[in-house]
Amino acid sequence: MRTSIIAFALGVWLCQGLPELPGTGWLLALLAASGAVAAASWRAEARTRLAGLCLLALAAGFVWSAGRAQWRLADELPMAWEGREVVVTGVIDELPRTLDRGVRFVLRVESASAPVLQRMLVSWYAPRARAGGDEDAGDEGQVPPLRPGERWKLTLRLKRPHGLANPGGFDYEAWLLERGLRATGHVRAKGENILLDPLVADPMVLVHRLRDSVRARFIATLPAAEYAGVLVALAVGDQNAIPQEQWTVFRKTGVAHLVSISGLHVSMVALAIGGMAGWGWRRIPALTLRFPARKAAALAGLAAAAAYSLLAGLGIPTQRSLIMLSVVALALLLGRESAGSRIIALALFTVLVVDPWAVLSAGFWLSFGAVTAIMYVVGGRAGSMPGWRVAVTTQLAITLATVPALLVLFNAFSLLSPFANAFAIPLVSFLITPLALAAIVLPFPPLLELAHWLTGLMMVALQWLADMPFAMWQQAAPPPLIALAGIAGVLWLLLPRGTPARHAGALAMLPMLAWSPPRPAPGEFRLTVLDVGNGMAVHLQTAGHDLMYDTGPAYGPDVDAGERVLLPYLGAVGVRRLDRLVISHDDLDHTGGAASLAEGVEIADIRADLPPGHRLHAGRAAPVSCVAGERWRWDGVDFEVLHPGPGENPRRDNDKSCVLRIAAPGGSVLLAGDIEVRAERRLLERSAAALASDVVLVPHHGSRSSSSAAFIEALGAKTAIFTVGYLNPFRHPHPAVWARWSASGARNWRTDSQGAVRVDVRESGVSVEAQRLIAPRYWHGR
Repeated sequence: MRTSIIAFALGVWLCQGLPELPGTGWLLALLAASGAVAAASWRAEARTRLAGLCLLALAAGFVWSAGRAQWRLADELPMAWEGREVVVTGVIDELPRTLDRGVRFVLRVESASAPVLQRMLVSWYAPRARAGGDEDAGDEGQVPPLRPGERWKLTLRLKRPHGLANPGGFDYEAWLLERGLRATGHVRAKGENILLDPLVADPMVLVHRLRDSVRARFIATLPAAEYAGVLVALAVGDQNAIPQEQWTVFRKTGVAHLVSISGLHVSMVALAIGGMAGWGWRRIPALTLRFPARKAAALAGLAAAAAYSLLAGLGIPTQRSLIMLSVVALALLLGRESAGSRIIALALFTVLVVDPWAVLSAGFWLSFGAVTAIMYVVGGRAGSMPGWRVAVTTQLAITLATVPALLVLFNAFSLLSPFANAFAIPLVSFLITPLALAAIVLPFPPLLELAHWLTGLMMVALQWLADMPFAMWQQAAPPPLIALAGIAGVLWLLLPRGTPARHAGALAMLPMLAWSPPRPAPGEFRLTVLDVGNGMAVHLQTAGHDLMYDTGPAYGPDVDAGERVLLPYLGAVGVRRLDRLVISHDDLDHTGGAASLAEGVEIADIRADLPPGHRLHAGRAAPVSCVAGERWRWDGVDFEVLHPGPGENPRRDNDKSCVLRIAAPGGSVLLAGDIEVRAERRLLERSAAALASDVVLVPHHGSRSSSSAAFIEALGAKTAIFTVGYLNPFRHPHPAVWARWSASGARNWRTDSQGAVRVDVRESGVSVEAQRLIAPRYWHGR
C-alpha cells in the first residue's frame, strides 16, 4: 500500500509540472492502459504485481490531478472582460485582510453583469493623499469597515490571475489556483457600491464572524502592544498584524512555524483535550465498559482539533494538518495498530486527493518531511530513550531533515533553529497558545496581558539569536541531483547509533552545502531583466562581479520590489554582494526597492542622483552621480556611461536617466532608463556610433514619448526588451513604439507576458530566453 501511495503522489507531482494539460481522451486512455497492465500482472509473481499496481497508482494520481485542474480552470474570466467594469453581488467569504490603504477580501459571487466566477480576490483602496493634504480618489473610494458575511453590490474592475515570474520567485498564480480564486480585481469608487445585507448566515460565515470578533477584541485589549499580532495569529490564524521585522526574526531563528496554525498547534490541542477526556473517562467505570477510554480520547481530540482548525479559518495548511490527524484518529477508532509509516502514507494520500496542488506548497514538503523524520529517528526507539533525549533527538532530526527542502525552496536555513526551538516550542505550545485560546472563551484581559508578556520574553531571546552574524546559512538552491544526494546523506546520518560509518552521511551533504551556480566566463556576461510590474530592475553578472541597474517600484508604504523580487532572486542565483548599484533616476518605479535591497545585501558602490533625504543614504556616504564618459572594465567586459553629459541638467527627471552600455566580444547591451526624445536627441548629437547595441532595454517602458525612429536606427538592436506591468494603467508599451521596434528588425520581449528576460552574451553571440518559456506551467495565463 505504501509503495502504491508514493506512486500516486508521484503522479500528482508530475502533473503539476506540465506546461499544458492533456485532453480528457488522453487521460482516459492512460488510465485504461495502466489498468490493463495492472490486471495482466495480477497473477504474476509478487514483484511484477507490485510494479503493475504502482503503474496504475501513478496513472491514477496523474489523471486525478489533471482532471481536478481541468475542472478548476474551466471557471475562468473571459479575456474580453479584463479591465472592464462589472457589477457584482456577492458575500464576503473569509476574514478581510487589512492593507496599507484599504482592505482585501474573498468575494463569493451570487450574481453579476458579466460571465464571472464563483470566487475572486478583491481589493478596496482608500484615496491617495495629494501634496497639500488633498485627497485624490481616482479609481478608488473611501473604504467602509468590512466584516465576513456581508452581502455587497460592488462595481469591480477585474483581471485574470497574474503574478510576477522570476527565477526563485513566488508563484502567485499557483497560490490563487490552489485556493480556487480565479480572478482578482478592485472596487471602483465611481460605481455603485452598496451594502445589501449585514449578515448572510451560513456555517462558515458564522465561524469567520467569530474570528473577526476575536481579532477585534484582542486588538482592543492590547491596543499598543508590540506582539498583539502574534497572539491573534495563534488564536484565529490571521497573521496580517505581524510586522515584517518580526517575521525576519522568526525566519532567522527557524521558528516561523510557531506563529502559523499548522500541525504542531492542531496536534497539541488534540493531545491536550484528548488526554483530559481520556483521564476523565477512565474514572467512570460505566463509560469505560461501554466504550474504551482510548477511543473516547481520540474522538475528543479530533473534535477539539476540528474546532481549532475552524477557528483558524480552515486554511490550506490547517486543512492538511487536520487531515493527517484525522487519519491517525481513525486508525485508533478502528482498532488498527498500523505502523507509523503506513499512517503517514494514508495521510499523504488523503491530502493529495483533497488538494492535488499541495505539492506546490513549501509547507507540504516541510510538514511531511518533519513528521517522517520524527518517525524515522524515534519509531521503535522511543521506549528505550529518556524523555529529554527523545526531545533533543527529535528537534535535531527535524532540523537536519528540513535542510535540503529549505535550501531548495528558500535558499537558506537557520543555523540556530535547534536552540531557538528548544525554548520557543515549550513556551508557545504550553503557555502562550493555551492562554490565547483561554482568552477567547474567558474575556479576562490579564490572560492576554500575561500571554503578551511571555511572548515579549521569547522575542527578546529570539532577537538576540537573530542578531548573530552566523544566524542564517544562505546560498543558491542546489540542483535536483545534488539535493537528492544531500537527502541521502541526511537519512544515513540519522541512522541509529552504532551504524557503521554513520557520520559519513555528512560527507554526502557537503556538495549540497558547497554548491554555487556557474557564472559567465571571462569576457562574457549575463543580463537578467526582472519582472517587477510597473518598474525596472536589471541584474548584470560577469565572471567575478555583480551589478544591479534600478531596483523596481514600491508596492506600498512597507512593501517593495527589493523585498518581494530582488532579494529572493539574488538568493536563488547565489549573490550576497553587489559590486555596484546604479539608479538611473529618481522615480519611484526605479528606486522603490533600493532601501530593502541595501538592507538585504552588501553594496560596495552606488551610482545615483538622489535627494539628500532618500532612505538609500542612511548609514553611508552620498552616492556618486552618473556622468557620461565614465568607464570601467570587469573580467573582460566594458562598461560606459553615455548620459547625462557633464554639466547637463535636463528639466524632465526622465531625461536625467543614467544610460549605460555594456560590451563584450560576443555582443553589447544598452540600458536606457526612462530617457525621452530630447535625451535621445542629445545622445545622437554626442555620438550616434557609440549607441550601437545588440540588445536594448527600451526607454521609458515603451512610452510614446521615447524610442524615436532615429534613435532606433542608430542602435540597430536585434532584441528589444520592454519592462511593463500586466494591464498597467499607462498602457505601456504604446502600439506605435512596439511597431517601430518590430519594423526595425528587432525581436520584441515583454516582462508582463513572458516574465523575467535573461540575456547571455557569450563569445559565440547573444542568446535570449524568458522565465515563462523556460519553466511554463499549465496555469500560467489561465
